[in-house]
Amino acid sequence: MRENIKNCKKIVVKIGSSSITHKETGGADLIRLEKLVRELTDLHSAGHDVILVSSGAISVGVKAANIKDIYYDGRSKSEGEGPDEKLKIKQACAAIGQARLMMIYQKLFSEYNQLTAQVLMTKRTVVDDLNRFNAKNTFDELMNLGVIPVVNENDTLSTYEIEFGDNDTLSAIVAAITEADLLILLSDIDGLYTDDPKRNPKAEFISEIGHLGKTVEGYAKDSVGSMVGTGGMSTKISAAKIASAAGVEMVIANAEDLGNIHRIVSGEEIGTYIHACRDKDFFIGDHLKDD
Repeated sequence: MRENIKNCKKIVVKIGSSSITHKETGGADLIRLEKLVRELTDLHSAGHDVILVSSGAISVGVKAANIKDIYYDGRSKSEGEGPDEKLKIKQACAAIGQARLMMIYQKLFSEYNQLTAQVLMTKRTVVDDLNRFNAKNTFDELMNLGVIPVVNENDTLSTYEIEFGDNDTLSAIVAAITEADLLILLSDIDGLYTDDPKRNPKAEFISEIGHLGKTVEGYAKDSVGSMVGTGGMSTKISAAKIASAAGVEMVIANAEDLGNIHRIVSGEEIGTYIHACRDKDFFIGDHLKDD
């Protein structure tokens, strides 16, 4: 059944903070970043259009600014109240870290003679019809130029009202906007299980999902693997709903071995494969209504 993946031309890869930063310090893990860049550049060299959705900016910014014991919650204390202290710190760290992280990506991609570009988005980019149209045109032109875009949420400007909240959702939105063929979500576990494998050793691995029903939704747990991460397995299921409805194949796989990227594209049985089930009435805005 994974023969479909072999024919995928346009690929979106999402990687989380915990997969590209050091757990002990939050600083950028240069060895893993270099491996990631090498994998993506090789995919591009093989004829694929590639988009990277990368977390990590806030973590890198926290390390650079030497801020410790911060809890990342962008919500204000009460409705109508301005940004609280935690949100202001988060936004400042994002501004510092995004520049540093992109500098690292630029340097690593340049070593393989690969052009890259930064794209920062908020929910308003997608909800507004003109902004969404312009975003698609930008992505299309970047890929026409042979560029690998690096996408992240614009955490420097985002507040609770206009944030995606997690890059799993953002990556699915990017895949839908760009009409991608495949979305690869790299996580800290092998894929989807019937229960949280970290807590339940009897949890069974699910290799393939044809339909995203309530049973599958019940398998998702609201667990987050790191202080800097924002997406547990439930956010990946939410992302899968968007991707599937948009006609995008999706694989949830372990980021521990970044070689899984090319193995997935080669059709190997890596991770949990979620089939696309296009909804003829799919509209991105329906998935991002303001709270």
